[in-house]
Amino acid sequence: MDSKKRVLLGMSGGTDSSVAALLLQDAGYEVVGVTFRFYEKDGCTEYLDDARDLCVRLGIEHIVSDQRELFNSTIIDYFVREYMAGHTPVPCTLCNNYLKWPLLRQIADQMGIYHLATGHYVQKRNIDGYWHIVNGTDEDKNQSFFLWGLSQDILERMVLPMGGLTKQRVREIAEERGFVKAARKKDSLGVCFCPMDYRTFLRDKVSVDAIEKGRFVDVDGNFIAWHEGYPFYTIGQRRGLGIDLNQAVYVKEIVPLENKVVLGSLSSLERTEMRLKDWNIINPSQLLGRDDVIVKIRYRKQENRCTVSLLPDNTLLVQLHEPLTAIAPGQAAAFYRGEVVLGGGIIEE
Repeated sequence: MDSKKRVLLGMSGGTDSSVAALLLQDAGYEVVGVTFRFYEKDGCTEYLDDARDLCVRLGIEHIVSDQRELFNSTIIDYFVREYMAGHTPVPCTLCNNYLKWPLLRQIADQMGIYHLATGHYVQKRNIDGYWHIVNGTDEDKNQSFFLWGLSQDILERMVLPMGGLTKQRVREIAEERGFVKAARKKDSLGVCFCPMDYRTFLRDKVSVDAIEKGRFVDVDGNFIAWHEGYPFYTIGQRRGLGIDLNQAVYVKEIVPLENKVVLGSLSSLERTEMRLKDWNIINPSQLLGRDDVIVKIRYRKQENRCTVSLLPDNTLLVQLHEPLTAIAPGQAAAFYRGEVVLGGGIIEE
């Protein structure tokens, strides 16, 4: 880490960004903390007090940036639109690539600060003149999957103090330094604005008659049972269907115009290719046409070899070397070689 510069640190008030502030100070940075007001469940603002109190203790400047309106129009509206279109949204990916990190850069530029930092468990590496996100040391906390869309000017400026640490060690550091509350905070789970049941959240955001009961059908179109509304299901889903059959069935297809959900066997979901839109490639020579690329469509424990090519309509064709199930429109796909992120995109079909 470069100890000669100022750094703008995104501070959520949680364990990771709090320890990041400590480590950056230890490395000689002049730290400025910024806390974004994105979404406040039930009006809770305790996180603002926690971030502010930590900055006071460390003697660093702290600012608050109210981005609730932008978050609502950029992330929450998108989240609702995607489910109502029968897709599977990826709000954390969009938030990081198109909101959080660009906002950090914008505020840093306004303040004349070069370096940008967060508490993400990732690292970075320069390969052939291109900056890449690299997996963090802690496999359980590695967040590289969400950062494939960052531009080179952001990657170059990023400082990532948590990348070489485990979450357990981070908690120990907070405890050792006397930041007991930060050390013992629970990790956030799921999407920040609906961490548990997205169905209730969705019902609150759409008109009363927008989600109605519809038909579960088999791959031949035969009626199986009634469902609660197509937006409440995702491709590949098995649990929570509310039906009891003699065999395991999975959501194979969602047809919004007919309020229909098609169920099939796991093998019926297998596919050998997919197309991506809204993609970002770090270095095309390291991705396109290569046969040693790994694609992931899940945050954890899933990876498949593939070959990627650019089609005339400017979408990416991903040809899988082995069949993959539960490929859902709207999901993110990230490309890797080893621990290095090569790029990614959003699944179109």
